[in-house]
Amino acid sequence: MVNLKQLIAETFSVDASLITDDLKYQGIPQWDSVGHMNLIAALEDAFDLMLDMDDVIGMNSIAVCRNILKKYGAEFE
Repeated sequence: MVNLKQLIAETFSVDASLITDDLKYQGIPQWDSVGHMNLIAALEDAFDLMLDMDDVIGMNSIAVCRNILKKYGAEFE
């Protein structure tokens, strides 16, 4: 099972302690527009899914990220 917090931390090359549900888009320098697309690619690869463009645009926090992934049936810890 995918450890979502670790996956996001590795994608942004930051310590996992920075990845909380309160973290928002542009809340850290690494989560800029390029970082966002890297995150989307990492999530799609890890969960073998294709995110809808509305979900890509709407994913503006870690909490929203979790909810969007659940909508797709993704299982993570």
